[in-house]
Amino acid sequence: LKKGDRVAYCMVRGSYAEAANVPAWQAVKLPEGVTDETGAAIMLKGLTARYLLKATYPVKAGQTILFHSAAGGVGLIACQWAKALGVTVIGTVGSDDKAALAKANGCAHVLNVRKDDWVKRVRELTGGMGVPVVYDSIGRDTFMSSLDCLSVRGMLVYFGNSSGAVPPFDPLILSTKGSLYLTRPTLASYARNAEELKETSDDLFATVASGKVKIAINQRFKLADARACHEALHSRATTGATVILP
Repeated sequence: LKKGDRVAYCMVRGSYAEAANVPAWQAVKLPEGVTDETGAAIMLKGLTARYLLKATYPVKAGQTILFHSAAGGVGLIACQWAKALGVTVIGTVGSDDKAALAKANGCAHVLNVRKDDWVKRVRELTGGMGVPVVYDSIGRDTFMSSLDCLSVRGMLVYFGNSSGAVPPFDPLILSTKGSLYLTRPTLASYARNAEELKETSDDLFATVASGKVKIAINQRFKLADARACHEALHSRATTGATVILP
């Protein structure tokens, strides 16, 4: 790195600031085809989508997967990326407006968790087999039903809990529902050093630059309005990426 380089980071606390001290290996140089705003929008969400689809459970062309919160920041990136990899995506959303957005960003099928019997629909869409993987960032409200969507030896990737933490449960349930797998990954475990971070960020930047994944920055807030930004996020009023500007 040298003075004047444009860099982005996401695993160091302290982004709501005009300046920050960041370990050099965690500052990723932004390529020419990635703007400052796009860099801010994709680091955490894009790197998360990348490790989910290519490391935690590497998806394969021809598979059908279930991705919750398909119209959210991670969801819009992951669903486009999965489609580009030849995967059929069933996405879930919480409103009809978000259903249209998810459909336009890679989802072959969109289910409204507030209205649809989405477990039944997933089974119908997969000929009764279920999906090999469910990516769930909602947590408490969807966890048990997500298990019911999995095929035998399927994997539930529980990577967030926007509805609250999952209550304790008996691991034997994983056996009775088909010898299921459960993992709770975090980005830090998939970008442990400069080499891993470079590999995953290079892949992300190349995918965005190729046009296979388009980044929607749908909300912009001033740094002074950080509270309003969080209120919008908390009320689930946002879609796509949100950036805070100096």
